[in-house]
This record gives sequence, C-alpha cells and structure tokens, in this order.
Amino acid sequence: MGGAFLGTLIKPRDPLRLPMDPGVERAKQSAARAAAAQVVRGQRLGLGTGSTAAYAVREIARRFPDGGGFQCVASSAATATLAGELGLSVRDLAAGDSFDVMLDGADEVSDRLDLTKGGGGALFREKLLARRAKKLLIMVDPTKLVPRLGTRTPIPVEVVPFARPVVVEELGKRGLPAILRTVPGTTQSFRSDNGLEILDVRPPTPIEDPGALDAEIHGIPGVLETGLFVGLAERVFVGHADGTVEERVRR
Repeated sequence: MGGAFLGTLIKPRDPLRLPMDPGVERAKQSAARAAAAQVVRGQRLGLGTGSTAAYAVREIARRFPDGGGFQCVASSAATATLAGELGLSVRDLAAGDSFDVMLDGADEVSDRLDLTKGGGGALFREKLLARRAKKLLIMVDPTKLVPRLGTRTPIPVEVVPFARPVVVEELGKRGLPAILRTVPGTTQSFRSDNGLEILDVRPPTPIEDPGALDAEIHGIPGVLETGLFVGLAERVFVGHADGTVEERVRR
C-alpha cells in the first residue's frame, strides 16, 4: 500500500530532531519551562510527542532528578524512550487511568485555543491522553498562532491502510484533498505507532467550524482519528526568543 501518493510530498517530522532556527528553539524552550513549572511532585502525567514536548520532558527531569514520584504515560515510543532515559517512570496506559496534567506541543493554535496536532504522527494517542487529563497544557512558539485552524499546516488524519483509497476518495468528495504521508526520502508510507497510515488533508480555506469538520471526517469508515483538538486545551504557553512567556487561558 506504500507506493503511490497524491500531490506534493509532505514529510513527517522527527519528534526529537529539532529545527535549526535558534530563535524558535529558545521560544519553545521558554514555553516548555513555563508549562513544566506547573507540574507537582507525585502527579500522574501524560506526555506528548514532538520537539517542544521533548523540551518539557527534559525540564521535568531536570527539576526532579530523583524521578519526582511521577506516573507517566507517553503518547509515543519516542517520548517513552526519552523519558525513561532521563529517569522518569513510564508505564503503559491502564484501564481507569486519568492524568493530573498532560503537556504537549501543537502545530497550530487558534484564537479559541483549538489545536491542530499530529505532525509527529501521534495524534490518536495524544488525543486519547488529552481527553483523560484534568489539564491539557500546550506549549508553542509564536509561529504556531493562527486565527483559524488550517491556516498554516495540513490536518493529519490517521487511517486504516486497507481503507485508505476509500478515505481519500470520500475526503475528495468533500473538497478536502489528501496526501499520503511517506517516510522521508522514500515512497514508503509512514506508519504511526499504531501501525496505521497518516493522510495530510489541506482544506481549501481556513476552517470555520473545526468541531463540525472533525465529526464529519470521523463519519468516514476507515478513519481512526483526526488532528483537530477542539475544546481540549486549558492553557497555552507561548514562548518567545527573549525568554518571556505569554499564557493564554480558555474562557
């Protein structure tokens, strides 16, 4: 199923490979420090995926060199490996789990604090943990702020490989062109930690009602999850290169 794809290649981001812009990296580090400062010893933590989430994991480990007594569940194998190497206790998700805090990054943050996520391919697990968290704290640099979702990045959709051609067709009927995400430098389809494929969907215009679009895409057989996170974030920490952090709170 991994050969053909439609349109321009969109490469998945390596969650732990950081971009080269030093100003952006300082901004992300500032946001991660501010969010990690909200963590209290002994809490149950959901850990997101991506470069900014990795900064937060490192900051938590720095603040609590003894491991902090945390119970952590990670949204990806990459984050689980990083947290474990830094001395944090990571375990699998269990029945009845809930989390005091989840920390994660985002690809877009709208004025209403809705999110586009899934650039690292962990959207299903990230959303599952976010929905089980009392507080979802999001960390971004200013480039991720948009008036409406779909402005600067495509919307990831995780799909069953067998159903992918039908999902692409159904999305096309709705005016939503979809591109199969591939492994960088190859024509092989990228697979999530769930073994599924990712379609990157580019709406023709910014999204007016992300909740309605999320529900509509979920109605297509073969779709597991979308990267539209609507009404989940409690706070967004926007870091800046000078070390200052702006905190936005959902009203």
